[in-house]
Amino acid sequence: MKIHHISQENSILNKFLSEIRDVSVQKDAMRFRRNIERIGEILGYELSKKLDFSSTTTTTPLGEKKKEIPVNDVVLCSILRAGLPLHNGLLNYFDDAENAFISAYRHHPNNDEAFEIVVEYFASPSINDKTLLLIDPMLATGKSLVAVHEAIKKYGSPKKIHIVSVIGSSDGVDYIKKYFPDNTDLWIAAIDENLNEKGYIVPGLGDAGDLAFGVKM
Repeated sequence: MKIHHISQENSILNKFLSEIRDVSVQKDAMRFRRNIERIGEILGYELSKKLDFSSTTTTTPLGEKKKEIPVNDVVLCSILRAGLPLHNGLLNYFDDAENAFISAYRHHPNNDEAFEIVVEYFASPSINDKTLLLIDPMLATGKSLVAVHEAIKKYGSPKKIHIVSVIGSSDGVDYIKKYFPDNTDLWIAAIDENLNEKGYIVPGLGDAGDLAFGVKM
């Protein structure tokens, strides 16, 4: 797996990252969603440089111009519900992509800190031989991404996988590297060092789904 840690180079991305982490700015759910969307646009732009390109000719009112444009069959697959703002940012740039949605959540069978990942819903076009963008804003333990990948295998084998995340932990990144195929790239805005005892990223930002859409029951 190749890892692209985008915030290692200074850019406007750092402003959006700082705002989604800031407890005072987080109170504005609309701004939180918009900043996640903006981060998705930046990650999508960086990712687009690694796609396949082909020459095309565009006719203008005054002549013709050749240019290389991407030609991949892209499928955006978002993990519900937290992935939706990030999905929208990527869809702004890959506006002709097909779309898939999958649910994954932490289930605590013993009402303690131990959990398992439950995948219950998947709606998708064929992903066989396509470029799959697997979208999950928070890469904490990595177990959700691995469970989702296992669940979608029966629907086809993409020729290339790009994982797109906003914030991850070092442990989570190391974990998914063991389970995803070699033809996988990870595009991530920031990597934090620690997880707490509940498996949440520290300093992270909290629960991205709750911050975007309200606290769940």
